Amino acid sequence: MKKIAYMSLGLLFFTSCNNPQQAGTSEKTENQTEEEAPAIGGSKDEHGCLVGAGQTWSEIKQGCIQVFNVGTRLNPVKPQEGEAIMSAFVVANDDKSKIELFLPDDSKKTIILDKGDHNQYQNDMYKYDENNMSLYINGEITYKGNKE
Repeated sequence: MKKIAYMSLGLLFFTSCNNPQQAGTSEKTENQTEEEAPAIGGSKDEHGCLVGAGQTWSEIKQGCIQVFNVGTRLNPVKPQEGEAIMSAFVVANDDKSKIELFLPDDSKKTIILDKGDHNQYQNDMYKYDENNMSLYINGEITYKGNKE
């Protein structure tokens, strides 16, 4: 009878000493899993925009936007046959004094244009005519939007 009591006491002592260590280990594992798990929505760029959700940084809006939801779509005037149509987008600031161009080239840099006369925005190389939704690059119409 004493042997059973000592064995039970020893087993109880052994398991009680081991449980806090296991609990600490499991908590650590759960925390490590949370820290190592990727964010929902995929990877983020240097501004914290969710790339997988189609977000990109806008200097004009000072935040992450989806240009296809916020901007005006401009399609190429001379699309390449057999290739995907790569659209440009125009996003205006709140008072429409500036616009930001998102061009479909490989650079992540956008172009900011200031408003001039007759709803035209321009700099040395680019001109956007809001009246006919046309983007000129070096004086040649390159992209045009559709009025809905």
